[in-house]
Amino acid sequence: MVKEKPPIFGMIQRGGEVILQMLANVKQATIAHEVNSTITPGSLIFTDEYKIYARLITWEYQHKSVCHAQSEYARDEDGNGFYEVHVNTMEGFWSLLRSWLRPHRGISQAKLPLYLGFFEFVHNRSLAN
Repeated sequence: MVKEKPPIFGMIQRGGEVILQMLANVKQATIAHEVNSTITPGSLIFTDEYKIYARLITWEYQHKSVCHAQSEYARDEDGNGFYEVHVNTMEGFWSLLRSWLRPHRGISQAKLPLYLGFFEFVHNRSLAN
């Protein structure tokens, strides 16, 4: 993994806090640990189509997803004109993070968690104001 980009896992509550974690891998046990240690069982989780998220139901969460591979980015399930099924909140956050990291080219994997922690802190702190 030394020459590769490490996996970064993020969870965000709509209108709320974000949690970012650099992972050693994207195996089921790793993802399950991150989700179970952060999100209350029974909560509704919105994701993209990544296959590991299909297990959320067996981990006792409600789950709805959009399929980017089929050009689906938001879905109105109840017909009220509000597209409630989407992952745009997290996608927007990733865009902000990439823009902020871009000038810091060549961040070492050893220091990346510090940058992620700082960006997470700044986002979460801004909610308090």
